[in-house]
Amino acid sequence: MEDSIKFQGLRRHLVKLLKSKGIDSKSVLKAVGNVPRQHFMDPSLINFSYEDQAYPIISNQTISQPFTVAFQTQLLEIEIGNKILEIGTGSGYQTAILLELSPDIYTIERQQKLFKKTQNLFKCLGLRPKKTIFGDGILGLPNDAPFDRILVTAGASKVPKTLLSQLKMGGKLVVPVGLKDQEMLRFTRVAEKEFNKESFGKFRFVPLLNNKN
Repeated sequence: MEDSIKFQGLRRHLVKLLKSKGIDSKSVLKAVGNVPRQHFMDPSLINFSYEDQAYPIISNQTISQPFTVAFQTQLLEIEIGNKILEIGTGSGYQTAILLELSPDIYTIERQQKLFKKTQNLFKCLGLRPKKTIFGDGILGLPNDAPFDRILVTAGASKVPKTLLSQLKMGGKLVVPVGLKDQEMLRFTRVAEKEFNKESFGKFRFVPLLNNKN
């Protein structure tokens, strides 16, 4: 798929903007600079690809604001070789950013129409996550656990204990928690049943649902 000089220039501008807003991870900024966001946008909104805003996609979901994507990714503190689980594939943009940082990406999406669309898009773009799964993200992937990093890209009403249990020792879970607005939390596993909790401010996400909703 084509990536025009115009979009490349807009992407460089976006990277500068994210840097000015506090994103200081060189690897994350490089990833944002490498991934053409326009490929993940609704075609009618493609001219807004490099605005630092969230936009609607199919199935009443959104493609997250670039700052939010970069902020969550930075909080993960991804290291080379990390095994990463993403809850909520969505448009696939966040998945593409993660793939710039590690090839070992597992991603789950519960919206069937969105899942099929994003799988086709990954094939067109030559993106190859380790696994793309249609299913209930709140359950995680117990058969593939444990994970070094887990990222939740939707707002959870409470901390998903199932996901905490699937972290490796020293592993990190980044999850927005709350009903109307969400608090961005990071949990680091420091013992079998002990987690260090950190808070990083308020955000707003679409809700994290299970297959009963």
